[in-house]
Amino acid sequence: MSTSASRIATTMMQGARVGVGRRGAGGAVVVGGRSRSIAARATNTKWMDYKPFMRKLGDSELLVPDICLGTMTWGVQNTEEEAHEQLSFALDCGINFLDTAEMYPVPPTEDTQGRTDRYIATWLKDQARDKITLATKVSGYSDKAYLRDGADKTRVDRANILESVDKSLARLGTDYVDLLQIHWPDRYVPLFGQAGYDPSQEREAVPFEEQLRALEEVVRAGKVRYIGVSNETTFGVCKFAELAAAHSLPKIVSIQNVYHLMARGAFETDLAEACAPSNYNVGLLAYSPLAGGALSGKYLAADPPKDSRLNLFPGFMERYKASHAARATAKYVEVAQKHGVTPTELALAYVKSRWFVASSIIGATKMDQLKEDIGAFTVELPDECLADVEAVHLDFTDPSMRA
Repeated sequence: MSTSASRIATTMMQGARVGVGRRGAGGAVVVGGRSRSIAARATNTKWMDYKPFMRKLGDSELLVPDICLGTMTWGVQNTEEEAHEQLSFALDCGINFLDTAEMYPVPPTEDTQGRTDRYIATWLKDQARDKITLATKVSGYSDKAYLRDGADKTRVDRANILESVDKSLARLGTDYVDLLQIHWPDRYVPLFGQAGYDPSQEREAVPFEEQLRALEEVVRAGKVRYIGVSNETTFGVCKFAELAAAHSLPKIVSIQNVYHLMARGAFETDLAEACAPSNYNVGLLAYSPLAGGALSGKYLAADPPKDSRLNLFPGFMERYKASHAARATAKYVEVAQKHGVTPTELALAYVKSRWFVASSIIGATKMDQLKEDIGAFTVELPDECLADVEAVHLDFTDPSMRA
């Protein structure tokens, strides 16, 4: 690690924490809240100023806050008690939107699969179900045969979708989910940091219309209210939207894709156009807005936390620790210091500020992390800060897409 990066990491750990702000956007509703100068000093209770910024998710009737609580560490890095503490704290803050998946927790294994849902279920039974917006995901094409009965792969066909939904509902202890998303496509697409499309990897895939008709079946059965996609491309969004319109099938209302300071290009160009309210009106649920925690700057330290995700699971999200990504992170840490915010606040406030982001999915393993994450949504970045972010982006365009 360079001397500069070490200095940045040391200073960052001292914790510059500053004021709050709110933004406006077409079609959005601010629930309460008050503004301060971004230069104003604050304590680590900044989360207490958070008020949910609500908006409709795509063409649905779901009104979701700007924060969605992620759950994928529950059952591996977090106990059931810790999961419940996070859920209750988030709900007390007005965050009633949570996202899970049938394969969680992550990294996925047969032994741990389903724990996340079961942790949610034991909390959900004591809540008013109609006050919680619950999203889950059906797995795409994979060799995780343990997710299905008597299968050697997971697919996104009728049988897989029906089985997945029924098992998810049973684990979650509810008779419906508000949003069902296809976790990743059945067809080949570049995934999880792969930078380019390789036609040699194309395979026979379940037709889009077959997927939509199976999703329509679970919607009509009352098991699912709305549908969405995840890790999807512009081509996929357009196909789903056009077929839904042509055959009066359920329309996708959301897309859950990676989006953060080191992974912008894939969404900001073609996908942003396709998903715009004036076109298909598909809301982005931005996952990994901190790049697996890397944008907090903690991995720049000579001795990063041993219990952090990328250290506990060598090779997992390794792209966020690669040299090019580390140099970009160091530059963003410098921007944060210059403007009196923490690196976490810079990263999350930036994602929140984008017009196409309906909600950011945040995840934490510790309560102080969750509080800082929530507090970041009270920060409004000034134009000067945004200009500095763009300057770094020009020098380090999507560094997490590189080896």
